Amino acid sequence: MSKSIVIIPTYNESENIPILLDRIINLSVFFYVLVVDDNSSDGTGELVKEFSKKYKSRIFLESRIKKEGLGKAYTHGFNWALDNKYDYIFEMDADLSHDAEDLVRMHKEIDSSNCDVIIGSRYINGINVVNWPLSRIILSYFASIYSRIITGLPVYDATSGFVGYRKEVLHKIDLKSILFNGYAFQIELKFKAFENNFRILEIPIIFKDRIHGESKMSGDIIFEAIFGLIKLKILSYFYKNK
Repeated sequence: MSKSIVIIPTYNESENIPILLDRIINLSVFFYVLVVDDNSSDGTGELVKEFSKKYKSRIFLESRIKKEGLGKAYTHGFNWALDNKYDYIFEMDADLSHDAEDLVRMHKEIDSSNCDVIIGSRYINGINVVNWPLSRIILSYFASIYSRIITGLPVYDATSGFVGYRKEVLHKIDLKSILFNGYAFQIELKFKAFENNFRILEIPIIFKDRIHGESKMSGDIIFEAIFGLIKLKILSYFYKNK
């Protein structure tokens, strides 16, 4: 029987993480959960520890010494999941912007062999975003268009952080080779899966802006996404021709 795990990176998400863990635990599909916490100052890690005591061998915590960014947190979690022999590895945000119920639909698609990478997409059927300011919607939407133009990646929501991977995809990508850490990190994973001929499927989700806590978006993350994709595409030609 296939083992599925959801990886959730956290930094100061104490108001959201108990709600999210409860929702995942009570889904109709059985998921393990790994929280990768970047030394939160608000007690997020302690809350996850309490859940791990209650749900032994199902909820796990990896505590990191400092905040190093989304990409490093996820690669830490991916490596942990691969080392522990999980078959399907999902990622999602801790801020309740992703509906845990959508994990069931995503699991169904990947488990029925319809794809190697499943993306919860905000833009596959129009724009399905609730309570985001217009400026943020425009930034995210056009970042995905820009990524398609620069990389040729046939994905409508390349910056989506709600994704499931077969373990074979993450083994093939070589996580040590990942270049980026923010928006571009999400695009890079999908691009490398595409370059390696893995099957990518998008299904529509409704994305809701966070109610509690603060966004981790920054100018550096935007800069990385804009200029990093050009570098990513150039390097892909280099390695193809090597």
